[in-house]
Amino acid sequence: MLKLQNGILELVARGEPLGRTLHALCARVEARLPGVLCSIVAVDAGGRLRALAAPGLPASFGAEIDGVQVGPDVGACGTAIHSGEPVECPDIRTDPRWDRFAEIPLGLGLKACWSVPVHGKSDEVLGAFALYFREARRHTPHEAEVVEASIHLCAIAVERARQASDQYRLAYIDMLTELPNRAAFNLPFGAREEAPPTASAVLVIDLDNLKTVNDTFGHRAGDCLLKAAAAAIEKGASPHTAYRLGGDEFAVVIRDDGEEAAAATMEKRAKAILKALAHPIACDGHRIIPRATIGGASQDGGTSVELLRQNADFALYHAKETRRGGFVAYSAGLGTTMTRRLTAIREVAEALQEDRIDAHYQPIVRVDTGEIVGLEALFRVVLPSGETQAAGDYMEAVSDPHTATLLTRRMLDIVARDIRSWLDLGIWFQHVGINASSADFQGGRLMSTIRKAFDREDVPLEHVILEVTESVYMGRSGEIAREIQSLRENGLRVALDDFGTGFASLTHLLSLPVDIIKIDKSFIARMEPESRSAAIVEGLVSIASKLGIRVVAEGVETQEQAALLERFGCALGQGFLYAKPADRQTVTRLLFERAQRRDPEIVQASSAGTRSQVGARSAKETLIRYAVLRCGREWRVVSERRQLGHFGSRSAALQCALRLAREANASGAPVELLYTETGGELRALLLSEVEITEAALDLRARWTEISGPADETCSERAGGVRSGPSLRALTD
Repeated sequence: MLKLQNGILELVARGEPLGRTLHALCARVEARLPGVLCSIVAVDAGGRLRALAAPGLPASFGAEIDGVQVGPDVGACGTAIHSGEPVECPDIRTDPRWDRFAEIPLGLGLKACWSVPVHGKSDEVLGAFALYFREARRHTPHEAEVVEASIHLCAIAVERARQASDQYRLAYIDMLTELPNRAAFNLPFGAREEAPPTASAVLVIDLDNLKTVNDTFGHRAGDCLLKAAAAAIEKGASPHTAYRLGGDEFAVVIRDDGEEAAAATMEKRAKAILKALAHPIACDGHRIIPRATIGGASQDGGTSVELLRQNADFALYHAKETRRGGFVAYSAGLGTTMTRRLTAIREVAEALQEDRIDAHYQPIVRVDTGEIVGLEALFRVVLPSGETQAAGDYMEAVSDPHTATLLTRRMLDIVARDIRSWLDLGIWFQHVGINASSADFQGGRLMSTIRKAFDREDVPLEHVILEVTESVYMGRSGEIAREIQSLRENGLRVALDDFGTGFASLTHLLSLPVDIIKIDKSFIARMEPESRSAAIVEGLVSIASKLGIRVVAEGVETQEQAALLERFGCALGQGFLYAKPADRQTVTRLLFERAQRRDPEIVQASSAGTRSQVGARSAKETLIRYAVLRCGREWRVVSERRQLGHFGSRSAALQCALRLAREANASGAPVELLYTETGGELRALLLSEVEITEAALDLRARWTEISGPADETCSERAGGVRSGPSLRALTD
């Protein structure tokens, strides 16, 4: 007996599977008791019998009793487990406890049975240990001695297996869905419980609508969706193994069954999973249809397990971008594409972290005069070497939502600082366009992000245009349209970029709230007199004009194109004909040289209401008046109804005002400049000519002094600049 015990305990200590250990126990008992057959059964949580070992009996014996509910009249083992006491059946044929099952042992020539319950440490009944005899009789004392030692060994083995099973469950089973988890998926295939001969393919599945369900109906509904989806995926994947990797991600490992090619099996299982997921489910009172996207990769010669998983991920990423709600199988080209995409994401993330993102600007000009009225901001990546890389080299990074939102946030900060710098230099222009992606509209925080960036630099939102492509609206047109309308109501203007490409159509002009459309350069490049492109461009300009939408032509490269655009009534253009994208220093010089001469919205007062009291002036003359005023710690430049800029110093504010005055004066209009002296006096300069050089300001004009205290209450808030009580002429 000692040898038997030591042998079994060694198997338990080595962690051998329970079935193998109990099979060895039964075999050794049968060797000690000739003519006796041994059987061990367990009871599951539902009170059903589970066959564990019976090496001397055919497999059909275990199959017949497996799953039978224990009770007072369920043979010897079922009754022993139910009562917790040994059950002796000297004659199975006449024993009423065997009435429903007697044919099973009798058919094998077994006439008697003795079953003893196996108790655990807490006296819980774990199962039963039974001896079957070929003649009608009771057990002997020697048999009782063997069974006594055996049930003790059996209890040790079963409890050790249960403990290992609990540990495995905690480590490798997802508690919500009851599927194997990511840790199980990551195990080397040889260590899997099901021990598949070969992993011939892997499917990776993403639930597309879990976040929407969580956000809309709550996490209880989301958990319900996950459980229902897991059951559907497991059903569609059968007989192969499904896993929940975490969140909304599942996987299926397809084993090589030798019956068909791996790729064919993979596609068949993917279709079965999508079909199983197509049925509506009731979750917390809501009717929900699970939506999923699947990517898959099959074994190709010497493809490693790790590479198989990676390729399946590549296929899933591609499916989510090109065939959401469907299945994409991996091909060699996808690996190259996804590697390039992941590389771009990583490099942009590093550039963001190391503050190597910068902005270049391309001017938007008046087609008739070439004057710069605005700019489009384009991101650039500055390499560690100092070289600047164009945005086109990293556009695949923008497809990643997290990277895209961080990039937009950084560009907003950069552009706000640059606009503030230009305003402080006295440069006037209308706007800067900033590109936004679909990811920027998720979460509803875009307006607060924009406002925070521009408020920090004290830049009015009237200088900002948000540029979006039509793809931003895809799948969420109503929701995005409402958010964009909200942005416009908060003072932002919105431009529809690359109009005429992709899914864009004229119907979007009816449903999408935009202020500007930017005609894609592909139309401009093919635009010749009497060409189809010319007809389309002319039609778009006409339609937009009637809808009150401004038009910018992108990609203007020749004078001929510009002439056609002017003939069609397209006022604004952008392209290499006017300027290539450039850094802020270059663009600052361009703005000084070519910025639009005058703000068309500056109010020029009528002669009756604004005629200067300095000398007689024709009633038909128009006066433009600017003022430089001190408000708290800053200096502001205002026109009669509009604030034009604020500055940290009086000299910077004067420089801005004098530049505006020069431009207005150059167009033939008389200009009056009001400003406060250091001593608090309010002075007025009626300017006939202003010349500003890089070295100094040279004013040649008639001066008029208005006596009286300086207006330190920011008179623009009161609706205009007030004049002093008396005048006297001064000379140079």
